[in-house]
Amino acid sequence: MAVAGLRFLGAAWLLAALLPLGAAAAVTVATGQAAVDGRRAVAATAEDFVCATLDWWPPDKCDYGTCAWGRAGLLNLDLNNKVLLNAVRAFSPLKLRLGGTLQDKVVYGSGDLAGRPCTPFAKNASAPFGFTQGCLPLRRWDELNAFFQKSGAKIVFGLNALNGRVPLPDGSMGGPWDSTNAASLIRYTVSRGYQIHGWELGNELSGKGVGTRIGADQYAADVIALKTIVDDIYRASPSKPLVLAPGGFFDPAWFTELIVKTKPNLLNVITHHIYSLGPGRDAHLIEKILNPSVLDQMVSTFSSLQGILKSTGTSTVAWVGEAGGAYNSGRHLVTDAFVFSFWFLDQFGMSAKYDTKSYCRQTLVGGNYGLLNTTTFQPNPDYYSALLWHRLMGTKVLATTFTGTNKVRAYAHCARDSESLYC
Repeated sequence: MAVAGLRFLGAAWLLAALLPLGAAAAVTVATGQAAVDGRRAVAATAEDFVCATLDWWPPDKCDYGTCAWGRAGLLNLDLNNKVLLNAVRAFSPLKLRLGGTLQDKVVYGSGDLAGRPCTPFAKNASAPFGFTQGCLPLRRWDELNAFFQKSGAKIVFGLNALNGRVPLPDGSMGGPWDSTNAASLIRYTVSRGYQIHGWELGNELSGKGVGTRIGADQYAADVIALKTIVDDIYRASPSKPLVLAPGGFFDPAWFTELIVKTKPNLLNVITHHIYSLGPGRDAHLIEKILNPSVLDQMVSTFSSLQGILKSTGTSTVAWVGEAGGAYNSGRHLVTDAFVFSFWFLDQFGMSAKYDTKSYCRQTLVGGNYGLLNTTTFQPNPDYYSALLWHRLMGTKVLATTFTGTNKVRAYAHCARDSESLYC
């Protein structure tokens, strides 16, 4: 049997145990024992498990006095950069999720703007998230799709889920989703022959929401509406894109209601976001990254969502749709440095163990947590972590245990392209 991952991830965590000691400290060697049950898989990921995001933030998005986004947003990213192109091509394919905080403030210049100009985001301190509404011109959508085709990327596009809503007294948004603008973009996309892997509805509007929220009952109705639109527009296509939602933080009751009201097959993928390390300005991020008890806090989220999906009789599967670890753009020299691989690889292993099919890192480029440097597009350490996972780890997850220090994490998968009897 060919097994990948135990040495790859375990060795990384052994380094995590030694890093805090310092060069002059005496090293205490801890012994332990790893066991892998190769007789059966306990979970399975998708072939294209590794995913990264591209965001909408403009250059004047700043956090704590630092503007870390540069020209990495979807409206101004240099699509002619060969380093960027080759970084995406190396995965063959890399799944890219297009979305983020400003997603629900984007309109599409696809012919139904009723004469309104298609203008970019503008700084406005009084507007939600500090920016006005922005527009995606069709010429930019064409340019993006030309890059996606050239690089071989698989695209998930996050749609504006706030269009047509009205504010309610409790701070949430009510009323049905106005799908007119989104449907126009989808029709244009199909007319141009652009391949989209999935259409996702909304960003961080589940549960308590971020900025605002939408009730699960209404969200379920809107997901069904999106499914109807996709089925209709793609009715002549041999295959249809996935329908994904809600791209928000896990709330057990809210997620359960959405799953139940869209089962068995109206929602292909339920997506949740992870920023479990707190704000990027936290001076203790490194200690959190190397603290097993902090990392283990995510077990309950993965386990609970897996349990809901199993118990409700749905065909919906789970993805991590966006995960930057530390919100508000991360922290320079931490979330874009070698130390962050200890959090990142543990997230890969842990999420896969609980049957997560895909994991989207925030970001491919942009902020202080990109796999690529925002200015030069040169790979950061986590880019190589992701690429190693993509090339080594197969889809079948094996039961793996480690007894000894809790600072060594052990995960194992069948090796990619294994031809053994069990894998």
